[in-house]
Amino acid sequence: MLGENHKYQVQLPGLPLAVYRELATHLRQVEGVQTGLIPQHSQEFDYDRSQVESLWIEYSEAADDAARQRVGRILQYYRERYATT
Repeated sequence: MLGENHKYQVQLPGLPLAVYRELATHLRQVEGVQTGLIPQHSQEFDYDRSQVESLWIEYSEAADDAARQRVGRILQYYRERYATT
């Protein structure tokens, strides 16, 4: 997969907006990784639902296997600590 960018989405149910922002910032510290937030599209406000639908992650050519493994560990940490399901 080296030599091309790969972008995908990650949903972590129950994560509040502030934690999604923290996670995106944390992931951008990994070389070759860019992230962004995809807003919730629901028309109705639900206090128990995040304002964020998902997080996108994109790997550039600079992201090697070690960077991808680090991203996996970071995501696992946030899943275990903050996600509700």
